[in-house]
Amino acid sequence: MTAPITLNRLREMKARGEKIACLTAYDASFARLLDKAGVEVILVGDSLGMVIQGHSTTVPVTMDDMVYHSRAVARGNERALLMVDMPFMACPTVELALVNATRLMQAGGAQVVKLEGSGVQLEIVTELARRSIPVCAHLGLQPQSVHKIGGYRVQGRESAAAKAMLDNAMQLERAGADLLLLECVPESLATEITESVAIPVIGIGAGPRCDGQVLVLHDILGVTPGKAPRFSRNFMSGGGAIGEAVARYVAEVKAGSFPAQQHVFE
Repeated sequence: MTAPITLNRLREMKARGEKIACLTAYDASFARLLDKAGVEVILVGDSLGMVIQGHSTTVPVTMDDMVYHSRAVARGNERALLMVDMPFMACPTVELALVNATRLMQAGGAQVVKLEGSGVQLEIVTELARRSIPVCAHLGLQPQSVHKIGGYRVQGRESAAAKAMLDNAMQLERAGADLLLLECVPESLATEITESVAIPVIGIGAGPRCDGQVLVLHDILGVTPGKAPRFSRNFMSGGGAIGEAVARYVAEVKAGSFPAQQHVFE
């Protein structure tokens, strides 16, 4: 059996310029398949609210939902690093963030917790890190704030917003974040952030120069209803088994051929 993926391993991969492949999973069967295909990070995303539960946003997803699906994924996973979303309003205060992060790790089997937010989350990231809870900070488009920002829009195009995001990324690293996820960010800004922090940066709609890539599993399998996101691609196109599609995704991320230019925001 291959040694389990750790945060140290991801940092080594960044240092070597080796790309990190990440996908979402919500159950044991797909977790086993992703793990076997060589995915380094499995994300139990609150995207389950849309692709599993049928909601129009991630807002209705609860802590009970996240613990349930995380526990299922943990049973099917042997090697990949297991990262789990803190759902909407799971961390409005430091105290509640500690309670919910602990629950995800103890009851859900999470190895890293991911939370949306920028400067307002610095105190929470600091405290989680102080308590030895690994954290992935999420910048750019933050789906839990979709009603506040007025839809799913690219973030950081204006110079002031870009500078603020870069500053937030460096502040979050200093606060103790172990990973950073950038969603729907212009390629040039994502590149600058990736080069400015020592922690691995995972992109989704953030261009090819991030240290790794993540997509929603249902998007790469072409089963998400409605229009697919511009930054995604149907890896089932052309046929083949699901495992082969996942393996193609991993191979193209590793080779740097995905994302291609048509998946990038300027």
